[in-house]
Amino acid sequence: MVSFIKNPPEATALMTSARSFGNYDLPSALADLLDNSIKAKARNIEVLCIREDGDPIVRILDDGLGMSIQELHKAMRPASSNPDEERAADDLGRFGWGMKTASFSQCRKLTVLSRHRDKYCGASWDHDDLDDFRMGVLDEAETKQLANQKLLENDGTEVIWTKCDRLSEFGKVQSREFNELVAHAKSELALTFHRYLAGEHGLQKLVIKFNGDILQPVDPFLRDHPATQSKPVEHLELEGKPFTVQAFILPHYSKLSTTEHQRLGGEEGLVRSQGFYVYRQHRLIMHGTWFRLVKHGELSQLVRIAVNIPNSLDAIWKITVDKSEAQLPSGLRARLRNIVKGLKIQSGRVFQSRGGRIKPTGSKTPVWSKYVRNGAVRYYLNPEHPLFLAMLEHEDEDVARSFGVIISIIEDCFPSVSIGEDFVSRPEMVNQSALDREAFVDRLDAAIPSLLISAEGSFEKLWGVLQTSEPWSEHKVIVEEYLRERGWCV
Repeated sequence: MVSFIKNPPEATALMTSARSFGNYDLPSALADLLDNSIKAKARNIEVLCIREDGDPIVRILDDGLGMSIQELHKAMRPASSNPDEERAADDLGRFGWGMKTASFSQCRKLTVLSRHRDKYCGASWDHDDLDDFRMGVLDEAETKQLANQKLLENDGTEVIWTKCDRLSEFGKVQSREFNELVAHAKSELALTFHRYLAGEHGLQKLVIKFNGDILQPVDPFLRDHPATQSKPVEHLELEGKPFTVQAFILPHYSKLSTTEHQRLGGEEGLVRSQGFYVYRQHRLIMHGTWFRLVKHGELSQLVRIAVNIPNSLDAIWKITVDKSEAQLPSGLRARLRNIVKGLKIQSGRVFQSRGGRIKPTGSKTPVWSKYVRNGAVRYYLNPEHPLFLAMLEHEDEDVARSFGVIISIIEDCFPSVSIGEDFVSRPEMVNQSALDREAFVDRLDAAIPSLLISAEGSFEKLWGVLQTSEPWSEHKVIVEEYLRERGWCV
């Protein structure tokens, strides 16, 4: 006969282990706390993240419903809820660890103050005093003494992190690095909660202030841009539970302003930001992945797919404790792979449409020209193009002659057969235009000195050359911004 005994974990060991649950950084840790504020019906959240003599302090204040002392003690309890239990549709939590693990990933002491129906309570966990799960309990006077003035005026909750050893990297983070961490957290939260910040999908509009700055929503699909292609919403089911998928094809970079391009690309660029954007209860939990359905590529960098799942699918999607990762259910792989492949083709066409075309026109100077005689077609580099002309008429005859030889070799080795075969077999994948905005600007920067010489030093003539010569004539928005940034009015 099997007998049973109680064998609880050792308090300090468990709580120290909890510091490494999940894969938290500052923005994901803050996001977990903001989830709680949203659940508590908060309309305004203030985040204060300051560095005091190398010892950071973080405070998160909301104007939600607040908690009674019983609710606070439950919220402070490790693993305070069962992830398998059915939850309210708007519940952004799951394991009952979020506030604790998120906070402990950054600090050693967590203090929570709350006001509910004009009654105050507070509690704290301190990793330097955890014997037998000793939790500090604050009375009303102590709670009021620590609380933000706004909490003394209205119901809500305030979370305070102190002894932020991991956030400060054990005191090694200097002022500049700390400011970079804060800036990164701001941009990530503006993306993570962009639907709440914009009040989309029937959500109550949320205001988040971070160190006094109001966060503006960052729409990863740029839906208000006229060149964005929004595909129809697909309604799918998994084990009887509905969710939606909607794909977007972003505009070609030539149609984006510098600000739009930077916001879409984020810190890692458009190529790394392509793929699925998975939302759980309208909160972004992961993005920039193809779930191994396809590889990240240049031609698919404009494709982004929003997947909107309810919290009832958490177990099937294997949502992690830090709510930053999920796994694509095997039953969806084939369906989503087909969607992705079709979208990659359409994304390739967006780039292909920006490629050069050989047209007999007096208004544009193409890079390539075509010669037809007796049914034979030959392509050659246009010697009237201002960049080529400048080199062919170089004052150093040897340089001019060498450049002419280079052009002739390129023309003689033009891969016409291979191009023809590729266009017959997979035309949508053929692309010869610049795939990257930065590369285009770098090439423009390198070409400007020669073009300015051919324009006789006149910025007005230079603008005329750029407007009428490939490839710059096809990217007027970028060229105009480039000239204005350098004070060359157009």
